[in-house]
Order: sequence, then C-alpha cells, then structure tokens
Amino acid sequence: MNQSEIDYHAICLKMCDLSKKAGTFIKEQGKRIKAADVEEKGEHNYVTYVDKHAEEMIIEGLSQILPEAGYIAEEGTNTTVGEIFNWIIDPLDGTTNFIHQVPLYCVSIALQQHDEIVAGVIYEINLNECFYAWKDGHAMLNDEIIRVSKSDNFNNSLIATGFPYYDYGKMNEYIEVFREVMKETSGLRRLGSAAADMAYVAAGRFEGFYEYGLHPWDVAAGIIIIQKAGGRVTDFNGGNDYLFGKQLISGNENAVSNLSRIIGKHFS
Repeated sequence: MNQSEIDYHAICLKMCDLSKKAGTFIKEQGKRIKAADVEEKGEHNYVTYVDKHAEEMIIEGLSQILPEAGYIAEEGTNTTVGEIFNWIIDPLDGTTNFIHQVPLYCVSIALQQHDEIVAGVIYEINLNECFYAWKDGHAMLNDEIIRVSKSDNFNNSLIATGFPYYDYGKMNEYIEVFREVMKETSGLRRLGSAAADMAYVAAGRFEGFYEYGLHPWDVAAGIIIIQKAGGRVTDFNGGNDYLFGKQLISGNENAVSNLSRIIGKHFS
C-alpha cells in the first residue's frame, strides 16, 4: 500500500470492529473458563486458550487490512516483523481479572508505522466501551470525542497505577512513590489492566497513570489515545522511551508534571 494513500480513520474503525468481535468471544468464554484452562507462562503471568484464540482471531482480521504488516503480539501466535507497519496486540489485557471474573479487561490493538503509533483501539469488554484514536484525528469513546481531565489541582487528582507482578528489583522505590502520591492526591486506583488505565486517563476519569515493568502491547494503543485526547506521555526520565522502555507516566499536564517530580526522586 502507498503510504500517502493510507486512510488512518478507516483503518481505525476496522480495528474497532475487530476488537469488538474478539471481545464478544472473550466474554462468552468467560462463562466457561476453568482452573484447568489456565497456564502460567511466568511468575504471576497467566494465559488461557481464550487469550491465544482471541489473538489468532485478531491477527486473521488484521491481515486483511494491511497484509504487509508484521506483529508484536503478547502471545506470540505470529512473530512476522514488518518493514514499515507492525500491529501491536494484547488480545486480553487483564487476564488475571478475566480468570477471576472481575469485570474489567480489554482488547488492545495499535498500528505502528516506522516508529510512530498511527492508530489505537482499547475495547473494554464488559461495559462495551471502545476507546480509539488515529493519526490526524481525534480521541473517541464510542461516537463521542474525549479529552483528558482539565484539573490543575494535583491534590484533587485521582491517579491510576499498576503493581509489579514479576520485576521486584525496584519495589522499595515503587513503595516510596506510592506513599508520596497517596499523600498528595485524592487517591490511587489499581484496575489490573494498563490499557483500561490509559483509556480512562484519555476520557478524563483519571488525571494520571504511571507504572513500570510494562510491555509495548500494554501501552501502545493507550499512547495515541491519550495524546489525541490532549494528554502527555513520557518515560520516568522525561523522555520518549515509553513504548519499549518498560516505564511510563501519562495524564494531563499537571498530573504528569507532579508524577515526574515524585518519581524522579526515587527512580533513576
């Protein structure tokens, strides 16, 4: 495909349809999932046949949209690398929630063109909420434009984070950040899905989100959705190494500034 002819909006809408199709399958299987279906692929890191089949469904659909694109997918069902385009996929972000039937888990799909995320979709299955954004476009929730919170008062901010489940090497630093953020804001939340955290930041439900130990499929879609919603995304050092750098701060300007200040004291 000629890069100058790409309709990012049309591609994004097809990604939404595909995420909803996968989401329907995931929700139906949630009624059938059993303990025997759960595999441990790493410490506290679980996968089920639902994750794998949903990823296969998504990849099959995406191959019809951009046949030349490669894949960076959590379950590794396709490891083809594209020269220009790559899909970044988490078929089920929040697998632990899904296994326990805690009703918050997402399908997350992003399209990367060279080093730029040009489209992203996060579909929260249980509430039927589809967050999406595309290059030169808007951030949307279903059919409505969304914006990050306008709050400039960190003391009244609600912040989301995630708990490390395998990288405990910076646990002390993390706890110190946790302590300071608790004291300086109206509260902290841990939903169990980084994709949902970032979608909620874009919609103004949270003022900010930070976490370390992240993977590209956790954050790729959320990056463009937050940016198109008027928010800011950075790594812990104030730089741009947030897609593959395993650490990310996002939110409105006030939240990112204050989270960067606090995190900067404890992480280097």
